[in-house]
Amino acid sequence: MMLRRGFVLFLPRLVGLLVVACCSVSIVYMLTCTPRGDNQQLALPRVHSPTVKEGYEVILQEREEQHHNYIISLKKQIAQLKAELQGRSEQLKNVQDQYPESLHIRLDHTNPEKAQANLLAFLRSQIDKAEVHSGIKLSTEYAVVPFESFTLQKVYQLETGLTRHPEEKPVRKDKREELIEVIELAVGSLNNPEGDDNAKHRVYTASDFIEGIYRTEKDKGTLYELTFKGDTKHQFKKIVLFRPFGPVMKVKNENVNMADTLINVIVPLAKRASKFRQFMQNFREMGIHQDGRIHLTVVYFGKEQMNEVKSILENTSKSANFKNFTFIQLNEEFSRGKGLDVGARFWKGNNVVLFFCDVDIYFTAEFLNSCRLNTQPGKKVFYPVLFSQYNPSIIYGHHDSIPSLEQQLIIKKETGFWRDFGFGMTCQYRSDFINIGGFDLDIKGWGGEDVHLYRKYLHSNLIVIRTPVRGLFHLWHEKQCLDELTPEQYKMCMQSKAMNEASHGQLGMLVFKQEIETHLHRQKLSSKKT
Repeated sequence: MMLRRGFVLFLPRLVGLLVVACCSVSIVYMLTCTPRGDNQQLALPRVHSPTVKEGYEVILQEREEQHHNYIISLKKQIAQLKAELQGRSEQLKNVQDQYPESLHIRLDHTNPEKAQANLLAFLRSQIDKAEVHSGIKLSTEYAVVPFESFTLQKVYQLETGLTRHPEEKPVRKDKREELIEVIELAVGSLNNPEGDDNAKHRVYTASDFIEGIYRTEKDKGTLYELTFKGDTKHQFKKIVLFRPFGPVMKVKNENVNMADTLINVIVPLAKRASKFRQFMQNFREMGIHQDGRIHLTVVYFGKEQMNEVKSILENTSKSANFKNFTFIQLNEEFSRGKGLDVGARFWKGNNVVLFFCDVDIYFTAEFLNSCRLNTQPGKKVFYPVLFSQYNPSIIYGHHDSIPSLEQQLIIKKETGFWRDFGFGMTCQYRSDFINIGGFDLDIKGWGGEDVHLYRKYLHSNLIVIRTPVRGLFHLWHEKQCLDELTPEQYKMCMQSKAMNEASHGQLGMLVFKQEIETHLHRQKLSSKKT
């Protein structure tokens, strides 16, 4: 009885112990086997933990998923590139169908590499069609596509209209980015010359860029010619690029050494001794002192003021120790074409660059380098568009005094204009001038002879570089149109005279001067009454 009562009392305790034991086992099981949370999975397990193996397996699984996602992303990008290549191939196919003569081979659209090669062949065919390697015969002077010039900061352009300026910063984003891209590509080409990997080279930057010219042939592409500083003062680097309505393609990379390239400046003259004195001041500073590779040929007509002109030459020769000049005197009526022709043919030395100049021209040393860089015997002649100065007495009429000549020579819409109807100032090698036949000596007096020579070059296979330049100015002087001129010459003379005086706005102010003064007078009376 006593034993049975003891067993009944012990049984609840035993059940309680079993329950506690089961709970403990459950808790241990849950702590060991329950999956970890996200934050715990990112942490490395402790070295002495019993779950080190499982932790590393989880991390490896995560890395595998990341790489898998990266591969999927790359496959998507490859698919997009293939689709884009297919689209480009379709575009090229349409071009080929429209112009079957552009490529001599059909595109294989199932072979992307062959399609890309054919695309490159098509783009190179655009270079061959454009006026890059040789000139194209043109019918008239109006058919030529002029270049525009640019520096790092400015663009010098012909087509200005009434809102744009002859010299301005490129405002349009596409034009600005276009020129920046071309300069960067040229710098990259200079720093990575082909076929000379082991040689050491200087590092070129955009600050080495001097100037460039460019023009667009609407059906072919855009040609760029960029000039950079070379290793010495008289050495330059020239990069030619072409954008055939697609990627820019390098045409050539050449060294240009102008240290021994002489320029013969030929000036026809009759009377005008005071103007010649002003010209010689410019010639002495820019030609003799700054450039130093220059010869002067003066072809003088008649005898009036001749001794004064010769005295100016001799004084310059003595003071500047300058012996490279020739004086030719002709006892006949003035003819600009005859004077330039005689001066060019008189030269007996090696082939030389001829710069046909007038006594009322101002040039800089930078222009003389442009004259050299844009001429090449048997290939290129240079027809710069100079900046023509307006009448200073009109431009600065509201000032206390007229500024000095150097201060007047700024390129602005209010101070002058690009003289794009003039073809008198030109640079070419003597051999090209002789081979083309020189000037038409039947033309007398002023005008006409320069256009005739210009047309000869356009009708040849030579490349004519026509571009505005920032270092060549036509100084204002009162123009006299003589009765002896032919009707055509007289018309050209009067056109030049009208263009020379002032800008559109300034001439308008002169025309309406009385009306403006009347308005101001009325304004004063009105203010007094009030």
